[in-house]
Amino acid sequence: MVAKKDSPSITTDLRKHYVAVPEIIDTASGIIINGKRFRSLIFTTDIAIIMNNDADAVIAVYPFSPHPAIIQGITNVANMPVLAGVGGGITNGHRSANIALFAEAHGCMGVVLNAPTPKETYRAIDKLIDIPIISTVVSEFTDIQEKLDAGVDILNVSGAAKTAHIVREIRKKFPKVPIIATGGPTEESIKATIAAGANAITYTPPSNGKLFSDLMKRYRQEEETFYDEQKALEEENKN
Repeated sequence: MVAKKDSPSITTDLRKHYVAVPEIIDTASGIIINGKRFRSLIFTTDIAIIMNNDADAVIAVYPFSPHPAIIQGITNVANMPVLAGVGGGITNGHRSANIALFAEAHGCMGVVLNAPTPKETYRAIDKLIDIPIISTVVSEFTDIQEKLDAGVDILNVSGAAKTAHIVREIRKKFPKVPIIATGGPTEESIKATIAAGANAITYTPPSNGKLFSDLMKRYRQEEETFYDEQKALEEENKN
């Protein structure tokens, strides 16, 4: 077995403040798409966070009808591969297929469809694009074989607290299918999801508002500390 070597790390002055995904995700096997391996996916459509994180890829899905302008905006700023949402719930059929083609034309690594997507939509997209189709799975009752037969390449399991259980159930019947899964909020939940059979993990970062609030809190603390130090120095000089 070849020993794992440490990789040199370089972080420039203006980019040292970024969203870091949990290191435990690196223990996942990863999924290789057209020669590129990814283990961690950041789940966001916030372009500021997309530009400032260390995930292997971004999974850009959102609770609205997909639109080419959103895909274009994300791919314009992303410095890593993008998996783009193209419908499945509100949007289906030819519109989803056309948006999927647009996503491929803008360099997306794959397209993601939500749980209710009919098999006809998968088939229409499969005939049109040459990047993987990713289908979201929300329960253990999903007909996985139907999705695979319709052209799905990768499963994206999002089952809240039951995610690890759903992954484990899928693995019993489909030991080779690539699985992305939500890892949950803790290192233990991520470990459990990987142990259940997930190849890659999606990570939900803190919101932009939360990150900014934490930064402002740090700035206030720094000013208070500086003020206290100056007052102490003034008192010392008086004496």
